[in-house]
Amino acid sequence: MKYVGMIKAVILLLAIAVESVYAVEPPAPVLPVPSENQLAWHEMETNAFIHFTINTFTGREWGYGDESLTLFNPSALNVDQWISTLKDTGFKGVILTCKHHDGFCLWPSKYTEHSIKNSPYKNGKGDLVREVSEACRKYNLKFGVYLSPWDRNHKDYGKPAYIDYYRNQLKELFTDYGPVFEMWFDGANGGNGYYGGARETRKIDPKTYYDWPTTLALIRNIQPQVLFFSDSGPDIRWVGNEKGCAGETNWNTLTPDTLYPGKPGIGDLLKTGSIDGTKWIPAEVDVSIRPGWFYHSEEDALVKTPEQLFDIYLTSVGRGAVLLLNVPPDRRGLIHENDVKSLEGFKRLLDSVFANNLAEGATVKASAYRGKSEKYAPLNLIDGNKETYWATDDEENTGRFEIDFGKPQNVSYVLLQEYIKLGQRIKSFSVDAWKDNKWRQISEGTTIGYKRILRVDPVITQKIRVNILDSKACPVLSNVEVY
Repeated sequence: MKYVGMIKAVILLLAIAVESVYAVEPPAPVLPVPSENQLAWHEMETNAFIHFTINTFTGREWGYGDESLTLFNPSALNVDQWISTLKDTGFKGVILTCKHHDGFCLWPSKYTEHSIKNSPYKNGKGDLVREVSEACRKYNLKFGVYLSPWDRNHKDYGKPAYIDYYRNQLKELFTDYGPVFEMWFDGANGGNGYYGGARETRKIDPKTYYDWPTTLALIRNIQPQVLFFSDSGPDIRWVGNEKGCAGETNWNTLTPDTLYPGKPGIGDLLKTGSIDGTKWIPAEVDVSIRPGWFYHSEEDALVKTPEQLFDIYLTSVGRGAVLLLNVPPDRRGLIHENDVKSLEGFKRLLDSVFANNLAEGATVKASAYRGKSEKYAPLNLIDGNKETYWATDDEENTGRFEIDFGKPQNVSYVLLQEYIKLGQRIKSFSVDAWKDNKWRQISEGTTIGYKRILRVDPVITQKIRVNILDSKACPVLSNVEVY
């Protein structure tokens, strides 16, 4: 009986301890916050765009719509080579240009003759959308689609009948080719074209012509998980340029009420987002590994180097965005050797730079933490668990923490992550290194968001300090890494 009483006492003490830990309420969310699908998208970090169509064989970037279908005849096409290369070099998803502005469809759509079914490829029995989607499943990459709203081939473009055509093709893609994680559409809306032989310029009102809310509701009814990308979202926004660069200030929030795909003059807004935006619409950075989006042999010597790709990684993923890198197959139907070599070098560079996290095994202390509860203690910053975080009390919108490596280390990169399930909060911060027995500032920034990677002038130091200078509410950070 004596032991039973002791056990009961221990259980009671444990219960009191657990209660004391969990009695401190977590911070209230700062709205808006990301959906579960948006959170999963953030964590993908690097995806690949594949531009491959009849333009690959004409040397054009934008096809006119009157190209002979006999031109589409890759000599050694190997989708496995595409997707395995992307998998091996770290990409998590693939978005395929199923139809570009010229209207040529990479699947045998029953709604047009201007498709792969009337090309020499596999004697008209080919279906590249199916090949790519199946290869993505084989290599465990997510599959996405790009279907250009503008169609320079279709006779009804600019008329109501074209919208029915466009929606019917979307139904084909979302019904017949498995799960789609992202649908990509842009603001290339109208101009000169073939239009079934009309050879004229057709203008549309991009605000109203496509009736995007109805179209997107139709697709979401088929695949509720899909995320929609365009200039203005509704789920993912364009970053406002094709240089591989998000804003140094990059809010994941935007107010889309007056925005629409193709609206001019909004590049700066898309680059930075809006501090008081009403919707979570994070930025995607689309850029090509070559000067053009489609393969051109004269660009074989102009493929971005591993070092250039690494710089792009730092200004995209390293500023809280997702990188969408275009890798266009050549006329053989293969990713060119130069592109493969650059991608492999990029992966090696990433792996080497971020191989040894100096924060692992370090000690950490903070100016304060929420309710003095271990649930919000600074150790959560370096515990490797993305679901734990350091937070301050509600009335404290500033704070600081120090990481001590135990001995001098050569520091070149500092990586910070907010716990964005509770919203994006931090408005400004700085980073110091302990040097010559005093703190010296080595970097500063505004937003953090999902991830911020700071490249600093290499410094030998035993300690770094991160100062949260201003925040929309109490700061909430889930992860710090140092390299």
